[in-house]
Amino acid sequence: MTTDADADAPVRRRRRGPELEAALLDAAWEELTDVGFGRLTMESVAARARTGTAVLYRRWANKDELVLAALRHHQRTHPVDLPDSGSLRGDLLAILTAMGEARAGFFSVAAAAAASGLLTSTGLTVAQVRDRILGDQASSRVRHLYERAHDRGEIDLGLIPPAVLAMPFDLVRHDLLIGFGPVRQSRIQSVVDDLFLPLVRAHSRTSGPPHSGRSESGSTRSAPAPSSPA
Repeated sequence: MTTDADADAPVRRRRRGPELEAALLDAAWEELTDVGFGRLTMESVAARARTGTAVLYRRWANKDELVLAALRHHQRTHPVDLPDSGSLRGDLLAILTAMGEARAGFFSVAAAAAASGLLTSTGLTVAQVRDRILGDQASSRVRHLYERAHDRGEIDLGLIPPAVLAMPFDLVRHDLLIGFGPVRQSRIQSVVDDLFLPLVRAHSRTSGPPHSGRSESGSTRSAPAPSSPA
């Protein structure tokens, strides 16, 4: 017999496919931030996601793979906005400031997971974990920022080594890892004005001024991707 309470109870909709996977990864991220890598288990994530462990094991072999996937999912679903200030300096100051604020919590959680056993358990290096988490999505967005500056004639991407392009983001990431908090604005301005832009000018002087960003055929020269995305 159906009671009034049964009639008023919400009907639980069955989650499937990408929706289910996103819910599982969100639950893993929440569990990671609440209890840490050491205390996180497949059972605790399943309970938080209101599902069974079999659902998790069908997608990830163990908690190491689940945590790496959760970190990657959180990074992808919380992107730093790509600015368009009209100048390379303005764009870099804006994106590095946003990165320094938005990524502080993420890097704290990731660093704590690494120190609590993720590196030992997976056998991966810090660089390998970074590549597993960040992938190439962010690098394509950063490349677009540099390509716009190239098209405006501010820089010539054919003259600037990828390591120089990656340097501002590597330094801010370094500060996030060791500082566990937002990066100071004075530090970001120093990275851009005292380190990055002088290096760009030095490389540009070796082969003349930056060109207009267009070849004789009118096409834009392709830009090398920074090795370390935002």
